[in-house]
Amino acid sequence: MNRIIAIVWLAVGMLGFSACGSSNATGSKTHYKVPVVDNTVYGKLDTAYFASGCFWAVEGIFDSLKGVKEAESGYSGGHTKNPDYRDVSTEKTGHAETVAVYYDPKIISYSTLLEVYFASQDPTQVNGQGPDRGDSYRSVIFYTNSEEQQLANDYKNKLGSSGKYKKPIAVQIVPFKAFYKAEEYHQNYDQHHADEPYVASVSIPRIERAQAMFPKLLK
Repeated sequence: MNRIIAIVWLAVGMLGFSACGSSNATGSKTHYKVPVVDNTVYGKLDTAYFASGCFWAVEGIFDSLKGVKEAESGYSGGHTKNPDYRDVSTEKTGHAETVAVYYDPKIISYSTLLEVYFASQDPTQVNGQGPDRGDSYRSVIFYTNSEEQQLANDYKNKLGSSGKYKKPIAVQIVPFKAFYKAEEYHQNYDQHHADEPYVASVSIPRIERAQAMFPKLLK
């Protein structure tokens, strides 16, 4: 009987940190919209756009790389203009939680970013990553030019034929249209909320696994 009670309580506890942003989804809403990011903010840096589950961990992974000036959490790939977190979490906007990576190509290449991107997730998981499930958590590479498209497709095909995975690579490769910066409380979220159950049990371990695979790329 005690074992059954313990299992029930464990399941109840897991509900509190089973999804990215769940602690904010029912909280006070940020009453502002953020326009499409102006890339000139970071000078002549190139920008890459990646989605693979909760953007908190993805942002943290890319932020830790040498050559990356800034990584910002936001939304991309949908049809709704100026969405906020609550809009996207309804799974009706078409947007995926996305990270804009502002980087210096003289220090780190787009090909290297792709390598980190694929290695830091389960690229075979459809519409989700880890405990986060839904269209807004799908894995997507948003290419901004034909070179990025070719590099992304080549890497995906190479990985798919490598025999490393038993399932097909589920990562989508689609043209970039717009990026909407997420609410300010989402930016650098893991750094400011390291003690939150979801962050401690899901985000930080994911970031640390990625960093362990690429120690020479870290700042």
